[in-house]
Amino acid sequence: MTVSFGVRRQAAAEYQHRSRGGPVTVFAQALHAALYGLPVDDDPLPTALDELLQATHTATTPEQKAAVLRRLADQLGNAAEIIQRYQYQAQADRLPDDIATQLSDACGQAQRIAEILDRAAPAFSSPPAAQVPPGRQSRHAAGPPATPPGHRR
Repeated sequence: MTVSFGVRRQAAAEYQHRSRGGPVTVFAQALHAALYGLPVDDDPLPTALDELLQATHTATTPEQKAAVLRRLADQLGNAAEIIQRYQYQAQADRLPDDIATQLSDACGQAQRIAEILDRAAPAFSSPPAAQVPPGRQSRHAAGPPATPPGHRR
C-alpha cells in the first residue's frame, strides 16, 4: 500500500507562513507505526515552537492541552537561558548598555511567562466543575436575609 500526503503550495503563501509538520505528519507517523508494527512515540509533542503551535490544533484531551502548555513553559525557560547568554555576551563585547538591559528585561519576562504557564497547565488537565458565580444564586438557595442589628423578627 502506498499513501502519499501533500499540501497545496499556495497555502503557505496565501496565509503568509511556512508550514513544517502539523496534523498531517502526526497522522502519517501514526499510520506508519501501525502498518509496520513500530512503537508509537511516547512523547508525541515536538520541541520546535512552530511544530508545537501545530500540536495545539491536534490536542483534544485535557491532558494533551496541559502537556502542550508544560512543553511551552519548558521551551520558554530554554529561551530565557539563551537570552541570558546573549546578555552576558553583550556585556563582554561592550555593546551599548541599553542592549544588555533590554536582553535582561526580555530574559526576566520569558522566565515569568514560563512560570505562569507551568502553574496554569494543571488547570487544563483537570478543569473545575461548573460553578455558579456569586450573586447569580437562586433566592431559594440563599439563606434568610440578615436581620439588621437591633431588630427582631
